[in-house]
Amino acid sequence: MRSNERSTALKRDKYTCQDCGAKKSVKKGAEVKIHVHHKEGIDNWDDIIDMIMEKLLCHPDKLEVLCVDCHDNKA
Repeated sequence: MRSNERSTALKRDKYTCQDCGAKKSVKKGAEVKIHVHHKEGIDNWDDIIDMIMEKLLCHPDKLEVLCVDCHDNKA
């Protein structure tokens, strides 16, 4: 999955490395891959993964099926 923020950064920087100036290329034999980097870093990956596992990727016993109206009323 790709975020809007990531796409915006790629377009803003013209798919070009901001350190060395290398430009993304898919040309066979001259491929250059680029990544989007968090300048301030992410120092709590373990906490983020734990929260995702607990809240989003939980056991089916912790899930229920609701119609849109009932789901909206629960929020």
